Parts: sequence; structure tokens; C-alpha cells
Amino acid sequence: MKKNILIVIVLVFTAYGNAQSSFLVEPYQDTRVITTGMPFLLIAPDARAAAMGDMGVATSVDAFSQKWNPAKYVFSTAKSGISLSYTPYLSKLVNDIGIGYVSYFNRIDEQSAFGASLTYFSLGEIEFVKDENSTPLIQKPNELALDLSYSLRLSDQFGMAVAMRYLRSDLKLQTEDGQDLKAASTFGVDITGYYQSEEEAYNDFNGRWRGGFALQNLGPKFNYDEGGQENFQPTTLRLGGGFDFIFDQYNKLGATVEFSKLLVPTPPVLGKRTEYTESGENEGYQAGEDVLIAVDNDYIIDGQDNDVDFMSGIFQSFGDAPGGGKEELQEFTYAVGLEYLYQDSFAFRAGYFNEHETKGARKFFALGAGFKYNVLNLDLSYLFSASKVQSPLESTLRFSLTFNLGEGEYTEY
Repeated sequence: MKKNILIVIVLVFTAYGNAQSSFLVEPYQDTRVITTGMPFLLIAPDARAAAMGDMGVATSVDAFSQKWNPAKYVFSTAKSGISLSYTPYLSKLVNDIGIGYVSYFNRIDEQSAFGASLTYFSLGEIEFVKDENSTPLIQKPNELALDLSYSLRLSDQFGMAVAMRYLRSDLKLQTEDGQDLKAASTFGVDITGYYQSEEEAYNDFNGRWRGGFALQNLGPKFNYDEGGQENFQPTTLRLGGGFDFIFDQYNKLGATVEFSKLLVPTPPVLGKRTEYTESGENEGYQAGEDVLIAVDNDYIIDGQDNDVDFMSGIFQSFGDAPGGGKEELQEFTYAVGLEYLYQDSFAFRAGYFNEHETKGARKFFALGAGFKYNVLNLDLSYLFSASKVQSPLESTLRFSLTFNLGEGEYTEY
């Protein structure tokens, strides 16, 4: 009968003088989904990226590049820009959970630019009532990220950026018992790069290549209590590439592919390890009776211990999956996106995102559109889940606004 074995018994015998020890190992259910603290950092805040399958490391520059790859700012034709967006979360269940995002960038000169952004994740209001006569205690858990970036153009076609980020997670719920609960906080760093070729002539169209990478949320682990469990940041590697088909001065089609991986250790296969020994004649037991010595409820059967610092965890994440190379590849997600532009005034977008079933099972299609009038850009997107696990953003319509100031001040093509 071919099925996953959930309970395996392994007996190991070792000599101890005249006695004999044995071990009973019972594996737990094997679910190796990688989890981190502050997962809101992985959610696409802007409608353009969401419409293309949650991608942005190698798409063309826009004001939301601070989130995905601030190195793109040195290729902006606008002097500066401001972006605003709001994403409802779990909108089918509640109406007060969502992610707000605002960013600003400014090109200092031909070679450099800076950017800043604020992400705020509100989990709504939670009401505690002790009894029918007491005054309700209202709590508003939230998380936020505040970052600054500096971008430098290293050549005509390539730029890099560094971003510093402050993170704060206030998810602990204060009660009336006088506990002194504090928000967790830490910092992170992003290192990104972006390549954009010159426009090249082909047989029936012109074209331009794009490529980008991003190492995001590089930073120490954090916890909520002294001596409590430490949580990894969602440290992420993103790699992407794309090509723009430029048919004429009015019509352009961009195709982009992006891969990403959490640089966080894979949870090992754990089990319960019970050690017995065979008693002797003078130990208070019947000779030959099995005597319990110790129980280890977190015994590692396969894989590596994931209780390491964040830097060790980054390197460990490339080779610690219990399933070997095959499972390591399953930890990569991929997204494919298309963007059609007409006169740089109207955009139609479509995308697909895929995550392996054993690593979260996020799979969805997305559609979106964009409209530009003068300095204002309006983008919207809609998500269709393609997984048995329903997305929290299923059937959510997202909007974002961009104000491009000084459009045309820089010429890149």
C-alpha cells in the first residue's frame, strides 16, 4: 500500500557494560513549510506588481521600486515621484485589516537617487470583555516597516542600491493583569541591482533587455520576550529578467520572469526519541526489564538544526532540506508577468504566481490595468486563486496611485 508513512519505529542497540540500551523514535507529521516573523513584508503593496504575479525586481522603473528594487530609480525619466496604495486583507471575513504603503523617490543627479517608504499593516481592532459589567478593552495590533535607500549608477546600463529598514511588530495583546508586554523591533538591509540595455533593432521590432536581483531583509532575528523564541526575518533572494518588445512608438509589450527563495533554514524532520535500558539484577527492577531513561520530544530525524543565527541560516538554507536537492528546488517560487502599454497612457497586465504544494501552495492568476493622465498614474489589480488553499487576497480589488513629478527631465533611451 503506497502512502506516506507517518510513524516509523527505529531501534538502535548500543552496549553499556553488561547492559543494553534501545531507542524508540516516532516521527511527527512531515510538513516543512518555512515560516518567518513579519510575513507582511512578502505581500505586494502595489497594484502593478500584484497584477503581474507579485513581481518587481526586474520590471521597468516606477515609484513603487522602493519595495522591490530601488536600484531602478537611477533609470527613471521623472525627477521624483510619490506613490500611495492600500491593500485590504482577508476582505471576505473582516473589513478592518489591511496594508497601507507610501513611498517617495528623488533623482539627485544623472548617477544617483534616494528613496524612502513606509509600510503599515493593521490587524484591526480586537475587543476583550472580562464580563458583562466590565468596560471592553480595545487592542489594535499592528506591524510597520520604515526604510531609506540610496541608488548609484555604476555604468550606462547597470545600477545598484542599498536600503536600510527599521521593523516593528506590535502583535502582543495587553490585558488587565499588569503584564509588561513590549513590541518587537529589529533592522534589516537590502542589496539590489538592476540592468537595462539600450534599445536594439531586430527584424520586425525594437527591443530592450532587463534584469535584476535583490537580497532583502538581511538582519538579525528578533523575539517578543526575554529568552523567548527567536524569529527569522523573511530574508529573501529575488532574481528576474525580462524583455520589452517595442513594436512602434505607440505599442510595447513587456514580458518578465522572476524567481524567489526564502533564505531561512528549512525545518528538520522532528520526532520523539525515547531511550530505554535493560536493567541488571541489583537495580531494583526485574533482571532484563526495559527501564525508561530519557525522552527527547524534539529529536532531529533528518535535516539540520534550524536554531542558528541569521547569517548562518542564509548559507544553511541552500542545502539543509531533508529531501535533498529536489526539495531545495521546491522552495523556489516563480512568477510570470506580461504588461502591454499603449502610448504609455494605458496598460493591461496579467500574471501567474506559483509556489510548491508542500511549501505553502500559493498559486494564483492576476489581472490588472493602468491609466496615466498628466502626472497621475492609477493602477488596479484583481487576484484569482488557483490553489486548494485559498489566498487571503482572493477576489480583492487593489488600487494604487502614483504622482510623477518632473516627468521627462531625464532621458534614458
